[in-house]
Amino acid sequence: MANSAQARKRARQAVAHNKHNASMRSMLRTAIKRVRQAIEAGDKATANDVFKQATSVIDRVADKQIIHKNKAARHKSRLSAAIKAIA
Repeated sequence: MANSAQARKRARQAVAHNKHNASMRSMLRTAIKRVRQAIEAGDKATANDVFKQATSVIDRVADKQIIHKNKAARHKSRLSAAIKAIA
C-alpha cells in the first residue's frame, strides 16, 4: 500500500489512466470489428469508408502509446489487404 502522499497520488493517477486506456483500447477493437463486418458482408465501398475511420482511431491510439506503432501498422495493413481481396 502507498505510504507517502506522492505514492498515494500516483496510485490515484494510475487508476484514472488505466480507465482511460481501457476505454481507448475498447474503441480500437470496435473500430476494427466494424471493418471486419463490412469485409464479411462483401461491401467494398462501405468497407473503405469504415476503414478510413478505423485508420484514424488506430493512429490516435498508437500516438498515445496505448498500442505499439508496429501493431497499429500491422492492423492497418491486414485490414487494407482484406479489403483489396474483396472480389
